[in-house]
Amino acid sequence: MDRIAAVAAAVSVAALVGGVWYVSAPSGTADPFAQCRTSAIAGGAASIGGPFELINAQGQTVTDTDVITGPSLLYFGYTFCPDVCPMDTVRNAETVDLLSEMGHEVTPVFISVDPKRDTPEAVGDFAFNLHEKMVGLTGSEQQVRAASQAYRTYFKVQNGDPDYYLVDHSTFSYLVFPETGFAEFFRRDLSAEQLADRVACFVKAI
Repeated sequence: MDRIAAVAAAVSVAALVGGVWYVSAPSGTADPFAQCRTSAIAGGAASIGGPFELINAQGQTVTDTDVITGPSLLYFGYTFCPDVCPMDTVRNAETVDLLSEMGHEVTPVFISVDPKRDTPEAVGDFAFNLHEKMVGLTGSEQQVRAASQAYRTYFKVQNGDPDYYLVDHSTFSYLVFPETGFAEFFRRDLSAEQLADRVACFVKAI
């Protein structure tokens, strides 16, 4: 029951934060992705995303420019996540394969919000088992929090067993381009097919 409550809390927070971020789309926008959006981001797309410094599966320190070398689909989660993260990351992996069939190469990226347990090796194995192209990233608590704040994500470690604790966290997936940075975020209720269609619109517009 505690696990179910924690997951429900994470989803509720995600929905609340998402509602705060979105406002009605203004008319006459010069946004190159306007035809792909259903609404606009409060503060503009430039208010989300930015530089980060994390550690990859090989234990190397990498920056956003090292990781985001093409269209990328970012997700913040953790490897011990009981159900939400596996479902979301599998959906993202399936999305990447569907996009590849359309002729669009998009890289899935998994960023851990649990640096205490998620070593570079653990994150690397988790990511590779989901998709051979998926990039797994972790880091120090400070590095992870800075990346999370850049993308306006939420995470909070729950009290409990020191080894088997849960982490409440946002469940959005973020589309990012090396040329323009953050483009859009997507909720977890989209199917792989729906997400692929949404992402394809942005990719073709760049």
